[in-house]
Amino acid sequence: MNDSENKLIPASTVLIIRDGKIGLEVFMVVRHHEIDFASGALVFPGGKLDKNDYDKKLKNLSYVDEIDNSETLPFKIAAIRESFEEANVLFANDKSSKSHISIKRLKSLSNWREKFNNNHASMIDFASNEDLIFSTKNLIPFAHWITPEKMPKRFDTRFYIAEAPKDHEGKHDGTESVDSIWISPQQALDDCYSKKRTIIFPTRLNLEKLSKSNTVEEALENARNSKIVTVIPSISKIEGEAFLTIPEKAGYGLIKEPLKNL
Repeated sequence: MNDSENKLIPASTVLIIRDGKIGLEVFMVVRHHEIDFASGALVFPGGKLDKNDYDKKLKNLSYVDEIDNSETLPFKIAAIRESFEEANVLFANDKSSKSHISIKRLKSLSNWREKFNNNHASMIDFASNEDLIFSTKNLIPFAHWITPEKMPKRFDTRFYIAEAPKDHEGKHDGTESVDSIWISPQQALDDCYSKKRTIIFPTRLNLEKLSKSNTVEEALENARNSKIVTVIPSISKIEGEAFLTIPEKAGYGLIKEPLKNL
């Protein structure tokens, strides 16, 4: 395997949350079985960065935090695009009125989801043609995972957490994702443990991290107060058995996951 084949692929993932009737809920989608990564799995909306996400003009089309810079902003732009494309949730305001995108306005923008899915549009096109300002400041860093070395495909993934805008109910795209659900973190974990649903290792651990919060306010506050420690899982052998481990300081506890379970 040469260096180009093992190059890190930048990607963004979003934990879109809301307060449901029985507590905190997160929006998740079921990946199409023909997708080459995590096929058939229940995942958070997300995907790879596009070269256009690095366009410097996007800073002027976004409500940014002072911590956002040329390195982090493209990840947030990608996160907003993927949330819209895969989940029909849009973190943006009307530029003229400065109000959040209403459900009526969201419906009028639905044709852009297909454009993004077919790589026929950029976020610059979207913002300029539809008079939008992206709400990048609404996305709070939640985690940072990098695929271990020697894996055939490696991702550099930033996880964000954000409250769903009012009345944005979420809807899978029917292409990359074939189903969707608002679900409590604990229910998703229970479904994973009972083998009712397939949930990959990073998703499961971030669900466990999210399950420590009971409300949107608590989850966002916990994220704001947490230090992001980059997770690069490593393989260790203990008494002849191979385990996947991650740094305990990353906030997931002491993790020793048998490789045979993955």
